[in-house]
Order: sequence, then C-alpha cells, then structure tokens
Amino acid sequence: MDKVFKALADDTRRRLLDRLHEHNGQTLGELCERIAMTRQSVTQHLAVLEAANLVGTVRRGRERLHYLNPVPLQEIQERWIDKFERPRLSALGAVKRRAEEAMTDKPTFVYVTYIESTPEKVWDALTDADLTAAYWGHSNVSDWKQGSRWEHVRTDGSGIADVVGTVVVSERPTRLVTSWAAPEDEGRDGRHSRVTFDIRRHGDIVRLTVTHENLADDSERAEAASGWAAVLSNLKSLLETGSPLPQEPWLVP
Repeated sequence: MDKVFKALADDTRRRLLDRLHEHNGQTLGELCERIAMTRQSVTQHLAVLEAANLVGTVRRGRERLHYLNPVPLQEIQERWIDKFERPRLSALGAVKRRAEEAMTDKPTFVYVTYIESTPEKVWDALTDADLTAAYWGHSNVSDWKQGSRWEHVRTDGSGIADVVGTVVVSERPTRLVTSWAAPEDEGRDGRHSRVTFDIRRHGDIVRLTVTHENLADDSERAEAASGWAAVLSNLKSLLETGSPLPQEPWLVP
C-alpha cells in the first residue's frame, strides 16, 4: 500500500491514470501525446505505477499497451473510506460538486464513432475543403497549422462563414483541436467553444472521439448533440461507401 500512496502523490502519475480511465489500453506514444514530458520521463512514471500495481501491460505485436488496474484503489476505499459515514460523505461530496459545476462548468458533449478507414483518411475528411463540402454542407478552410485561423464556409458560393476559429492543436493524423465561434464573436474569448477530434487506429477500424466543450448552455449542448450525430454519420458513410447518406441527416425530424 505504501507504493500505491507514493504513486498517487505525483500529479503527472494521477493524470496518466486519468488518461487510462478515459481510454484504456494505450501505447506509450499515445500517453505521451497529452503529457508535456519526454518519453523517458513518462516511462519512469509508468514504472512507478506498475510497481504499485495500478497499471498493467499487455504486448500486442511490437506495441505495449497500458491498462488501468483499479483493484488497489478499491482496497484504499474499503480500508480508509467505508469505515466512515459513507452516506454523509457522499451527500457532502454531491453538494460540493453541484456548487462547483454551477460556478465554473459549462456543458460538454462527447460523441464516439467507429469507422472502417485509416487515421489519415479520417483526418483528411475533417480538414479537406472539398471532402467536408461533400458530407457537411460546409467547407472547412485552413492551412491547419497550429495558431492558424479556420472557417466553416457555406457551399452555396456566397463565401459566408457560419463558424470561425483558431487551430489550437494540429497533430496529423491523431489529434485536432479548434476553437469555434460565430463570426461576430471571433474576438470575444468568452463566447468561444472548443472542439477536439481524437483519432485512434484499432486494427482495421478507427475510433473517432469528438469532444465539444465550453458550450453556452444546455440548449446549445442539445443542438451540438443533434448536429454532431448527423454530420459524423454522413462522414462515416462517405468513408465506408464512397458516398454520403442519400438525404441530409440533419434535416430528419
């Protein structure tokens, strides 16, 4: 148990556990993508987690996949938490979470889809102006370099952009992060939302995770949920069959 507490005492190791909780079974390279640290340092932190039995590894070909092992955490709960008044502590924790969410949190929407394709093709389908026009009804226009501006331009020839933003992270073909805003709100940071595309290969298919954060309210989250489901279904159809769906899915009541 001393090794478990030692492992949990470091913020980087806690973040690695968080990453594995979000997506279990990641390679060292995947874990390094979201940790501002060298591969050697991340490897050392993972070794501490493995020594504490908080992380286990499985080899798949030349890759080594890391998996979260929650058993030591469960033992901590049983030994040091359950002996206290758990219902009262849970109630207090719920009150704290609601208060913090009311003060700081904005709605977030997450959508996951699986596509028979490659990460490179999925990346191109999200960033190529002609491909986005084929299934989205808008062209995504940018050079897609970090810090560059991007536009979501209508395909009716008007040149009007309904969404604009900045490319925050551009790591082809695995991760793209962009800010989103109405053109009139472009210079108002508080009115921007943020969209993250995480693209991961799993054998012959790709898992595409879209996270839309900092939405204004629950109404905007509902609109995002409906919109992303339609757009990503059209993208999946285009990549797997060569054609988008036979009718625009966002027009289905």
